[in-house]
Amino acid sequence: QIFDHNQSKTTESISSAPAGGPAVGLLPGETVVKEGKASILFPSANEVFYNPVQEFNRDLTCAVITEFAREVLAERGVQLAVPGEKERVVVSLAEEAGGQEGQEGQAEQVEEANGAEEPAVVAAVGEKCELGLRVLEALAASGLRSVRFALEVPGLQSITANDFSAKAAALIGRNAEFNGVGHLLRASCRDARWMRGKKERYDVIDLDPYGSPACFLDAAVQAVGEGGLLCITCTDMAVMAGNSGETCYSKYGSVSIKAKYCHEMALRIILHSLDQRAAVYQRYIQPLLSVSVDFYVRVFVRVFTGQATVKNSASKQALIYNCVGCGSFHLQRMGRRTSDGKHMKYSAATGPPVGPECEHCGQRHQMGGPLWAEPIHDSAFVQKVLSAVSGNPSRFGTSKRIEGVLSMVTEELEDVPLYYTVDNLSSTIHCNTPPLLQFRSALLHAGHRVSLSHACKNAIKTDAPPAAIWDVMRCWEKMNPVKREKLSATSPAFRILSSEPSLQACFTVRPDANPQSRKRHLTRFQENPQAFWGPKARAKSGGGIASDLQDKRKKFQNKRKNQTSDSSQLKSFPCKKFRQGSCSHGDSCCYSHEPEEQKTD
Repeated sequence: QIFDHNQSKTTESISSAPAGGPAVGLLPGETVVKEGKASILFPSANEVFYNPVQEFNRDLTCAVITEFAREVLAERGVQLAVPGEKERVVVSLAEEAGGQEGQEGQAEQVEEANGAEEPAVVAAVGEKCELGLRVLEALAASGLRSVRFALEVPGLQSITANDFSAKAAALIGRNAEFNGVGHLLRASCRDARWMRGKKERYDVIDLDPYGSPACFLDAAVQAVGEGGLLCITCTDMAVMAGNSGETCYSKYGSVSIKAKYCHEMALRIILHSLDQRAAVYQRYIQPLLSVSVDFYVRVFVRVFTGQATVKNSASKQALIYNCVGCGSFHLQRMGRRTSDGKHMKYSAATGPPVGPECEHCGQRHQMGGPLWAEPIHDSAFVQKVLSAVSGNPSRFGTSKRIEGVLSMVTEELEDVPLYYTVDNLSSTIHCNTPPLLQFRSALLHAGHRVSLSHACKNAIKTDAPPAAIWDVMRCWEKMNPVKREKLSATSPAFRILSSEPSLQACFTVRPDANPQSRKRHLTRFQENPQAFWGPKARAKSGGGIASDLQDKRKKFQNKRKNQTSDSSQLKSFPCKKFRQGSCSHGDSCCYSHEPEEQKTD
């Protein structure tokens, strides 16, 4: 039942293994689910967790690890052979370096010369590379992700797929044999925190837990090798988005607050937690890509060792002051560093950047954080991943969405943390919402930089101070006036509109106000892929389908809409007595047991 949610998957009940793999018979009740190049055996009972909606997560991870392996293995003299990929890498790298045809020719000549002296090792998918990467999937469940790594990512030396469940570990071993990757993939059944005790570190560690990864982060930053890659997913968005600030602090060392920028704040909270835990061991992080997608956040960071660089950690974190009235926010760095050319001087930061009350609306401030205040992406690396995916769209089932999301990521302002939303700014002063392009144009005309955000559809990232943003909104309100007599004298709208704007905003649309990802109509914010597409029920160790969650969703969906008094049109799921085994109606049990003559009265 839990495997039919995603219509894009191919679900079969067959006993034949994929091409090239040994024949592995299906056990009673098992099903084969195909995703990417992998064919995975699943039990019919909910003994092993699987969510088909996260195909995008797995596709993106394969793309990122491929480009990471290309960078790392190039230094070891290994060249990757990706199926379906043309001779794109040499050209694109030359274009990034200068974009000149002469440079491209020089790059090719250098490669040919090097190849004549020492032939490069070519690593293909599905083959063991002795100079390749060591990968650990600490929470593997069915092993789907690890099998896809083995079948789709070249340049790997070994893959360890670990899970604490004995049933899951056994299933991982069978799936490795079923897909013919037993020479690369090894199943393990241990606590995921055992990885910190390994003498030999991993090049790539993937953490995709059910809920929070907080208890595994300390071990992960120790177990990953020098310059290694951590791929971490967080699905506890309610905690990280401000519903439980105290719980967020206990898990990540940061207080989350409710705000429109909560999704990017969640990314910066997990990056802060990673950097803080790494600093304990004289290590620091370098974010490559951080995305907020659907119901989770996903970060890809490299971890390095360096005592001198770790001293910069305090100045990379910031507290946030958020006005509860108008939503204006200010960042306060935790530390300060200054350079005199040869030496770096560290000191405590000065603040706070706000007064007792908001200067715009007179309301109080909430304080959150600390959170990561540095860039959350490496633009050069993201561009490489984007070029690889767009140049080989048949490699992944979600290539269009990956291209859309990464295109937006490359357009974001790197040095501007968090964002405003146009609808929230308009709601604060009770006026109609300005068109997105006109609002962006007004900020550009005023001399400020502005971009969109992949984390929110109506987001505006800008280096304009809150005073300039509210001046633009005051000018818009003069063109679309609100009824001042209906505003309370103590409301944020009254206080903001009582002041005259210090600049005259121009709302004429500029050509550069519309980003390329929007002009090309890329898939940036897709519709919900299916019903009940969010987080699935946790796997049960004893098996059996956990249907209570779905029953509750059906019971309370549209509860107050389109009500009917006709009991025949009421819900058809069983009554409580049926679940207890005491209903006299047996299999014909339904929500209502009224006689037919009473229903027609």
